[in-house]
Amino acid sequence: MGVPIVQVDAFANRPFGGNPAAVCVLGEPRDEAWMQNVAREMNLAETAFLHPENDGYRLRWFTPASEVALCGHATLASAHVLWEDGHLPSSSQARFHTQSGLLTADRRGEWIDLDFPATPPTQAPAPPGLAAALRVGPGWVGRSKFDYVVELDSEDAVRGLKPDLLALERVDARGVIVTSRATTSGYDFVSRFFAPRVGVPEDPVTGGGVVRVKLVGDRVILGGQAVTVLRGELV
Repeated sequence: MGVPIVQVDAFANRPFGGNPAAVCVLGEPRDEAWMQNVAREMNLAETAFLHPENDGYRLRWFTPASEVALCGHATLASAHVLWEDGHLPSSSQARFHTQSGLLTADRRGEWIDLDFPATPPTQAPAPPGLAAALRVGPGWVGRSKFDYVVELDSEDAVRGLKPDLLALERVDARGVIVTSRATTSGYDFVSRFFAPRVGVPEDPVTGGGVVRVKLVGDRVILGGQAVTVLRGELV
């Protein structure tokens, strides 16, 4: 019997928006090479693999190139699949054991709230080659646990950014978040995320998804919607 796999558009309320992720709910752990091969075959920003563990599920995320320690949209997609496919009652909290500790997801009507660790950036010098790769003079630059954060002076600058992705891949950073306060779109801020070094040229949720964000101490609540777009079977 094959392994079911589901593709979900996360941080979206309709198909073909937000950020696609594949989700495999397994009965038992699979070896890392197999998971990486599946992720490479799916060729999405992230593929999530889950199996039951203790009071929840062990969750791991893979890009087409490597495993990552934390991913929001594939966690949202995983919770969505657990509820939609009957692995969990719709009223139950989804609990995930991950490299980044315990993550939880709760349904709030049509929305899902994720409880994640906050990883705030601190001001840091830009790594060599960053400004040239972004093709823009960055304003404030910070470094979080995983990525660099670059603040530009306008929403239009973020939306119009056309980085040199080959040059950005050579910058010593897992990923680069480019952001600005929003002034014309009705949102609080806009951001884009580039991570060509780990196989994600640009995260599709940037420009195509809506994320609610609430800081609670050293945690952050990320709210989003999700829709299933594809079901298949790995043979």
